[in-house]
Amino acid sequence: MTRIAGTQTFGAGEGNAIIRFDMVARGLKTNIAINLAAFLLLAMLLISFVMIIKAKRDLFQSEIAKGYLFINAIGNNLIKSSESGNYTSDVKFKDEINEILNEAGFPCIMILDNDNNKLYSGGTDCTLQDELERLTRATLQSGEKTTRFFGTTWGVFWKQSRNMIISAPLLFNGRILAGASIVLELEGIYKTLRHTQQLLFIYILINTVILTLIGVYRLSKIFLNPVYRLVKRAEDYQENEEIFFSARKEDNEFAKLSKALNRMLKRISEDKEKLQQTVRSLEKSNIHLKRAQKDIIRAEKLASVGRLSSGIAHEIGNPIGIVLGYLGLIKQKDITDHEKKEFIVRAENEINRINTIIRQLLDFSRISSDDLKNVSVHEIINDVIKVLKSQPLMSNIGLQLGLAAEKDTVVADPDQLRQVFLNLIINAADAIALNGSPGNGKLNITSEIVSGALAGLNDNQATLKIMFVDNGHGIPEEIISNIFDPFYTTKEPGKGTGLGLYVCFLIIEGIGGTIQAISEEGKGTTMTICLPLFFSDYLQDW
Repeated sequence: MTRIAGTQTFGAGEGNAIIRFDMVARGLKTNIAINLAAFLLLAMLLISFVMIIKAKRDLFQSEIAKGYLFINAIGNNLIKSSESGNYTSDVKFKDEINEILNEAGFPCIMILDNDNNKLYSGGTDCTLQDELERLTRATLQSGEKTTRFFGTTWGVFWKQSRNMIISAPLLFNGRILAGASIVLELEGIYKTLRHTQQLLFIYILINTVILTLIGVYRLSKIFLNPVYRLVKRAEDYQENEEIFFSARKEDNEFAKLSKALNRMLKRISEDKEKLQQTVRSLEKSNIHLKRAQKDIIRAEKLASVGRLSSGIAHEIGNPIGIVLGYLGLIKQKDITDHEKKEFIVRAENEINRINTIIRQLLDFSRISSDDLKNVSVHEIINDVIKVLKSQPLMSNIGLQLGLAAEKDTVVADPDQLRQVFLNLIINAADAIALNGSPGNGKLNITSEIVSGALAGLNDNQATLKIMFVDNGHGIPEEIISNIFDPFYTTKEPGKGTGLGLYVCFLIIEGIGGTIQAISEEGKGTTMTICLPLFFSDYLQDW
């Protein structure tokens, strides 16, 4: 965020952050409103359902009570008419029943005497004559009041009974005079309940909207606004400024949360400073470590060259003696010019031989440039063999080369690879010498191309596998896992630094390869090096 002349502008990243914040705020409020409205609506609908069911039951009970009152009224009229002795001819009795029937709004009625004779049957809608007669006979026999439902129509929430038949005996002084059944239409009750239901739905919708707005307002004030303030403060934070989360006293638990966040950020800031110091320290240590590794490789290289020096001194001594002999012959006066020329040529050849030996020694001893280039592994192995084959340590060892790999180009420092192969061959010669069988030593050096999966490298990359197999005294199983550790050696003091194999490991690992040792005490050792082939060779071979 940049301030210019009292104004405030935002970068693209901060503008996006503010937009995301507003979207989150709107989304959170919307989710709360939707969930709150859904819960309120569901709760009110359940209450409405219970109220409608309760109202329907109460209306049914009211209608049943009204039906029994109607039947009692008919019973009273029947008792009065019984004095005349003829119910069916009593016009006054029938008129009174019709009058009561119209006032009560019942569509049909049936009255049977003790002998199941019809005393009266009529009404505006008597489609249930058979059910009326059956239920009236049943109430005469049982002497009990009954209520039955018939037909179907759309009720309040689903289809329900259309009509209700109420049956009851007419008693006088404990004696059943007759039985009566009346039909009650339930459509009017359902209509009233549906109207009430509509009013309830309108009331529920209004209440849901009002309560949702109130709930969102209160929840926003109590919970969301403090969260928004904390989020806004975090969104406005710049890396170089000190962030501080503030909360009001009335924000209750959010005040505690802001204090906890401030404490956490303070610890993070302190840890960040410590981490930066640690990173800087590690960077310095890494630089020192790389220098130390280079020094170790250089020291081991010089140690290897030192071992070569004794053999090379002997090898140089022979041609020097030959040169001195030829010079002595040249000084003689009785030789011909042809012989003098021949002696000079031979002396020159021996001097060139000395020069070649010295150059090879210098190639081994010079400081590595650490330049990676495309090099031929076979060529480097052959160069090392040329230097070592005349050494005394190789005099009793049968050396066999089986460099069968069709491609041998890798990306590496040739001086470092030369040092690796030199160390491995010298170690093999030392191991053979310790075996106590002079003249029977063998060292086989082979190469082949294998897949990366077999070599523990990339599955899709062709790999050059070089093996150095000797028949020396071998390495005990309990120490073979330690041979690549720095300063670990089984040689006598003064005969080894313990850095040879460690340096080999560093060099091979540095160019993306692997080195492994397999050995059995008394049966020799196999050192295996796997190097990824140069990419162009990989395309040609695979």
